[in-house]
This record gives sequence, C-alpha cells and structure tokens, in this order.
Amino acid sequence: MTDQAVDAGDTAVSEEEPRPAAEPSPTLDFARAGGPPSTESQFLGRTRELKELRADIERAGLDTLAGRKAPRARVLLIAGKPGSGRTALAEELVRQVADSYPDGVLRARLTEPDGTPVATERTARDLLTALELTAPAGADGDELAERLREGLATRRVLLLLDDAADAEQVDVLLPETPDCLVVAVSGGPLTGISDVRPCTLGGLDTKSALELLDRYTGSVRITVDPLAAEGLVQICASQPAALVLAGAWLAHRPKAAVADLAKQLRTEGDEGRLLDVLERVFRLSYAALPSAAARILRLLSLAPAGLVDPHTASALAGCSVGAARTTLDDFTKLGLVRSVESPLPQYEVPGCLLPLLRSLTETQDRPAELQLARARMLERTVRLLVSCRAITETDSSPAREKLAGMPRALRFPNPRAAADWLRIRQPALLAAARLAVADGELDTLARRLMAALVRAMVAHFGTQAAAPELYGIHRLVLDVAERRDLPREKAAALLNLADLDAQTGRTRNALARYRAALDAGREANDPYATGRAMESVGGAHQELGDYDRAADWFGRALAQRFARDEREDVARLHGRIATAHTYAGRYGEALRNWRSAITGYRKSGDVAGQARALSEMGRVQEYAGRPEESLATCQEAVEWARRAEDARLQAALHLRLADTLDRLGDPTAAGLHRGAAERMLGDELPEDASAREHDANACEIRSTSEED
Repeated sequence: MTDQAVDAGDTAVSEEEPRPAAEPSPTLDFARAGGPPSTESQFLGRTRELKELRADIERAGLDTLAGRKAPRARVLLIAGKPGSGRTALAEELVRQVADSYPDGVLRARLTEPDGTPVATERTARDLLTALELTAPAGADGDELAERLREGLATRRVLLLLDDAADAEQVDVLLPETPDCLVVAVSGGPLTGISDVRPCTLGGLDTKSALELLDRYTGSVRITVDPLAAEGLVQICASQPAALVLAGAWLAHRPKAAVADLAKQLRTEGDEGRLLDVLERVFRLSYAALPSAAARILRLLSLAPAGLVDPHTASALAGCSVGAARTTLDDFTKLGLVRSVESPLPQYEVPGCLLPLLRSLTETQDRPAELQLARARMLERTVRLLVSCRAITETDSSPAREKLAGMPRALRFPNPRAAADWLRIRQPALLAAARLAVADGELDTLARRLMAALVRAMVAHFGTQAAAPELYGIHRLVLDVAERRDLPREKAAALLNLADLDAQTGRTRNALARYRAALDAGREANDPYATGRAMESVGGAHQELGDYDRAADWFGRALAQRFARDEREDVARLHGRIATAHTYAGRYGEALRNWRSAITGYRKSGDVAGQARALSEMGRVQEYAGRPEESLATCQEAVEWARRAEDARLQAALHLRLADTLDRLGDPTAAGLHRGAAERMLGDELPEDASAREHDANACEIRSTSEED
C-alpha cells in the first residue's frame, strides 16, 4: 500500500567523480548552517562577548540564589541581525566548551529560510533521531518534545538552537536538567524564558574587521592605504556578512584599490532611499555578475530549505549540470553562497541574502518564469528519485532498460551511491515536497514527487526505518487529495497513515482513518481501497479487543471479495474471521471458518496456506477440548507443511503433537515427534517443555490474522 500514495514516472544518479567522504564528526550534528565545528577555529574577534558568555555558564542563577536546584538547563542567548555573525559566535562558543559536555552537541535550525518557524514536531524528531531514541511516526510535537526531555534528562549535552523565532520554540525543547546547556540564537530577546541575559551583537571591532578583509585581499592593499581600509570597515558597519562580500569583491579584482570600493559604496548609499549596508555591498557584487550568472543567483532563492546542489541549480536555470556547478563555485568565491561540508557537492544560500534575492526575483523575473523554474526543479527531482529507486532493481530487465535510457548525469553508479545521495539530500527533498504542496499550482508534479520519494525511501531504507518521514509525506498527499477532490488518492493516503498509526500502537487513530478511507474508497468506486479498508477496520477492532465487530467487518470484506471471485483473499478472510471467533471463545464458529479457509486454499492450489490453516484448526480443536481431533488435524497439517517445504511449521506441529500425545498418555509416540522436531530445528530447539510450546507458537504463522 505504500506505493499507492500517488503515481509517478520512473528514473537513477552519478555525477562527476564523487568527492571523498568527510571525516565523521564526534558530535551529534543537525546543523545545516556551518556543519560540524572545526578543531581549528578561524573565528575572529568577539573576545568580550565570548568572555561574558562563558562567565554566564557558571553564573549562579535565580534558583541557586534562592537556595533551590535549577530545574532546567541554563540558556545562553545570542541576539543579532542576520549577517551580524551571530551563528558564527554561537559555533565558536560551542567549540570552546564542547569538551565539558561528553554526550555531544546537538544542533537544530528553528526557522525555515523563508522565515516560517519550524514545527516542534520536526525539530524534536530530528533531535531524537540524533540521540538514537525512538521517535514514533505520527506522534505530535508535545509527545516528541516530552520524549526528548526524557532522553536528555540523563545526559550532559550542549544544544545549539539557531535562528529561534520566539521563546516558545526554545522553551518546549529545554532539557529538564542543569547538566545540559542551551545556546540559542535569535534576532532579539526571547521574552518568556526566565533568567536569560541576551548577548546582543553589533559590529566587529576594527582590528578584527580589518583582519577579515585581509583574508580576502591580502595584507598589501590593507597596509598600503590603512585609512581607506578603516573607512571601508565603517561603511560596512563592521558587519561580518558585508565585510565578506566586500573582501570577495576586492579579491576578484586584484588591481582595484580599497578606496575605489569605499567610494562606490558611498555612491550606492546616496540614492533616494537609505540602503542597509549589507544590501549596498550585495548590490555592488550582484551588478558585476554576467546576466546569466545573475539570473542563476536570483533563482537560488527558490531552492528548498536554502540548500542547492548542481542538479537543483541546473534545473532552475535550465543549464547543464557542469555549468551550474562551476557557477556555484564562483558564487562561493564571491561570498554569495557557502559550500556545505558534505561528501557530495552541496551549497547553502546565506539566510541574510535570501530576502535580497527574493526582492530581485519580484522585480526582474516574471511570475510565469519563476513557476517554470520551479516546475523544472521538481521534474528533475522526480527523475533523480526514480533513478535512485531504479538502481536497486537492476535484476529486472525493465529496470535495466529504464536506466539505460536515462541521461548519464541522472544515473547513479551503484545502489550505495544512490542511498548516500538520498540520505544527504533528504532534508532538501522533504522541503521540496512541502513547498510543492504549499504552492498549490503544481499539484500534479507534487504528487509525482511524493510518490517517487516514498518509493525511493522504501527501496533504500525500508518502510520501518523511514516511517516518520513517510508519515509526513502521506499527510501531504492527503492535503493535495482533499484540495483537488481526488477520492482514490485520499483513500490511499488515509490507508497509509492508518497503517503507520497501527504500527506505532495508536489503534484508535488508525481505526478513525480506516473508516475515513472506506468512505473515500466508496466515493471513488475503488474496490481495492474499500475491501482493504473494511478488513483493516476489522483488524483495528480485533486489536482493541472487540471481537464481535472484528468478525463483522471481516465478514463484510469477505462478502466483497467473494462477489469479485478473489479466491485467495476469500480463504484468507475466512481465517481472519476464525481467529476473531477463537479470541472470543466461539470455537464452533472458528472451526467452521477454518474449514472454509482450508477448502479455499485447496481450490486455489496454495499448499502453504492449507498447511497453516490446518495447523490453526488443530489449535482451535485443542482449545475446544477435542484432543483426538486435534491430533488427526495436526498430522494432516504436517504432511501439507512437508509438501510446502516449510520446515519450521513442520517442527512446530511435531512439538504440538508431542504435547498432545503426552496428555493422551502416549509418551513413546510423543518422544518420536520431539525427536523429529529436534532434527528439524537443531540448536534452535528450547530445552524445557514450556519453552518448546512457546517456540512452537512463535514458529507458526498465526493464520493470516497477522498478515500484511
């Protein structure tokens, strides 16, 4: 059912020579910004701020002064405008004090590149995953935040929360132990969190600002005209982001003097409106770009989660992958994008530049052109995902033909490379799905993207491992299906969500969704969805202990399958009805349904199904106090299990026969059956009788009540 989210076309990826994998970081890391901390800091200045922040860690809090133990982790707040170097300061502080937190460093970004706060559910789930703690699919933000606090209660962890939008985002994630430390980065004070002293950032000191310029321009141009250099620093208000762009502009023009740049920036500031210093420097850098490069830069503002790889840039701009990568590397040298530490080429648009790029797209690009760029990007992503899945199916000729017909740039060299790409690009891929659904005008592409993403993740990671991400994707599918009035896809999404609910123990939630899926399936006149939903409703009632309703719903599903002459499903559903009756203690009804199941399996030629059904009927006969009948049925089941070549079922049946013969007073025959089981199971056979019975039950496939 996982595949039923939506339909998609098919596609596989290798690009240029893959870059060597980065050395694994000893910290638990969720940062998109900056990557894991370097052992050798390139940080400049902020000596006073760092000293104050480190002193604040040891400062006695209000609870300590009142004679109470601090109930939660200390929060250090770094406040400043985007581009002020607030994240860099936080990372440097983390680097300096990380050794005091032996359980690692956790990082999370709390705001999307477009300014939307990240849901607590996503943040808590990512942090739980980093801690290797359970994060059930479908759990809400409150439950996941509680699990996170419980997981951190016994750890000594440093938690870096970047780009916090408000106090509530931070408060819900605070570890309930003073042994942890939280470093929060925000645009201003976080009112509502007690005992927090914000460290508010202005510009760098002049010496550090000049040194930052020096790294780009070299010392000669700074020392030749120190007054001009200091003037440039003043024009840039000592803002690190502005200084980086200014330094990169000078580095790109080795013959230009520092005074020339300062003069141009003063001219930029004399226009009708007063420009922010960062915008002034950015406009100067942007104006010097060739028109094709300028267009690519503007379109990078459409990249999901602000993360760009050569394929994304290529699709947005409609150029080759190689040309896109060259352009991205050029942008990196100009300070317009940052290279993300990753085994694959990946870049990030600085958050402080995104509003400027969006403003440019509004004035210089037509809405239709932007929508076409989004569509190209989604189409390329779909093809990459289809390719990512297809590389796992190379044993089938259709998959080989599919791969052979793809452009070289879209092919992966092997399944490992495809899985690595999927893992590294997963945040951007999930963001692409969310943005495509939110857009509302590209729903066909959004549906194809989500279908391809589901199939690729299942192929490489498995349904269980990918369940949390799949849950989110199926919710997006449901949103589109409801918006577009697509009852068949609505039914499929509801069934998928309900299955994940059922797997994580939220049976009542699953039951509600199965019922909704039944309504949608009936509206779509989809017999598969309605039959599947009715059977699943019965399974949910059985899980809740309502065996009468379970049998009733299984009976409804049976009637539908019978009308469609789906014989194998009819036999299986007879088994499910029998199981419900067995749980309710109605052994006569159970036996009648097992006989019907056996007949159905025999007619369809399913030898293994017939053996399992006979095994279960023998069990029910034993429950009903008919040991002789159970003995005869189990002996028949052994013969059918032998024909089905199911050694474990044969062994389980031999053990049950041995126990039945013991109760009937025939220890000799019982010993023969135990010996047969020992030969089949070997070392797996338990030593004591009670364990043998337990293992026998485990070995049996409990009819098809446990199926699918």
